[in-house]
Amino acid sequence: MEVSGKHVLVFGCGISGIGAVKLLEKHGAEVVLYDGNEKLDKEEVRKKLPEGAKAEIVTGAFPDGLFEKTEIAVLSPGVPTDLPVVKAMKERGILVTGEVELAYEFGKGDVLAVTGTNGKTTTTTLLGEIMKAYQDEVFVVGNIGNPYTVAADQMTDKSVAVAEMSSFQLETVAEFRPKVSAILNFTPDHLNRHHTMENYVNAKKNIAKNQTASDYCILNYEDERTREFGENIAAKVLYFSSRRKIEQGIYLEDDQIVWKYPDETVICSVDELKLLGLHNYENYMAAIAMAAVYGVPLGIIRKAVKDFQGVEHRIEYVTEKHGVAYYNDSKGTNPDAAIKGIQAMNRRTVLIGGGYDKDSDYTGWIKAFDGKVKKLILLGQTKEKIADAAESCGFHDYVLVDTFEEAVLLAARTAEAGEAVLLSPACASWGMFPNYEVRGRVFKEIVNSL
Repeated sequence: MEVSGKHVLVFGCGISGIGAVKLLEKHGAEVVLYDGNEKLDKEEVRKKLPEGAKAEIVTGAFPDGLFEKTEIAVLSPGVPTDLPVVKAMKERGILVTGEVELAYEFGKGDVLAVTGTNGKTTTTTLLGEIMKAYQDEVFVVGNIGNPYTVAADQMTDKSVAVAEMSSFQLETVAEFRPKVSAILNFTPDHLNRHHTMENYVNAKKNIAKNQTASDYCILNYEDERTREFGENIAAKVLYFSSRRKIEQGIYLEDDQIVWKYPDETVICSVDELKLLGLHNYENYMAAIAMAAVYGVPLGIIRKAVKDFQGVEHRIEYVTEKHGVAYYNDSKGTNPDAAIKGIQAMNRRTVLIGGGYDKDSDYTGWIKAFDGKVKKLILLGQTKEKIADAAESCGFHDYVLVDTFEEAVLLAARTAEAGEAVLLSPACASWGMFPNYEVRGRVFKEIVNSL
């Protein structure tokens, strides 16, 4: 992708868009930074750009004049590809691409990429720790909060980019080709954006579309969609399984994680790991397999795995107050992720849920409570919808509140010594918080101030 001297539109003023502007200007592009939010303060946006940035900033309704002088449009992950303005750009012959494709074009070295509905942040973080123990130049980028575009220009031929890829980011890839990829699972999510499960799954599958027989793709044998996907791609496929011994790959047997490619080797016992729950054992296995096929010695992998502390906001232990344990699972932004959160609890739990509506179905989450949930405290846009789901499942121990602080304080009053309070919303944070990280940090601040 030649950008020098080209008129490039960056669509979206978030951290990905800011990173894209910096990368494009460094490579000689003439950039317009656009966002449809007319309430954005242009001066505040400019402060986020590098000193000396020449990019024009445009907000609000899309000016017709921008069509005429745009040759390339770079969409930030939050910009839907089916917006009328995006469709109009494609019809006019404008090259429409994404932040990941741009970063891949200018980044160097190898890419190890992880996607899936749930578990990708934990898997990516762990894989990053393994790679840092093995190699000097490691960049952990993507949906994990460090835009790929920001790191791309720092990479050399010796670099390894460990990338968390969302369906939004993978929607627009063209040449992106990781040396090792992984798809952890497919469960319904972001259907308000993708409209159908098929569209969502197809976006995720793009992670492997350019891989060849010299590359690897690590897939979940216990997910029917990922297992079938492995039968139809060019990359070498290895599976991980939490339920059975498999011919080649990595599996859980008698509480031991076993790597078999080509020979059988025990990596560790689950008793040696700091994260609990079957879903986390799957995350461990995916990261181990990705590192192993890349060539990291098993001794280095084994030590990094045993040392790994987990990630913030994912079933994160916060503190204990008056005998009540508090857990922050703010990253449980969909029902399937929140199911994993409640399954990890080993005591009666007061559960805080609700938030932005992504067109999810909450009945499976309610049914997974399995007698553990003492009280469900609901807030946000989805509170009535979740309450209706609870009623239909025969669960009546819920209460609706108006504010996040009210929810946390009520949970603290409700829980007794020996019980737990879990923030695992099953919903996105938008509308109340900028992202799940802020939601989790506010939860911890309130809890620590009790």
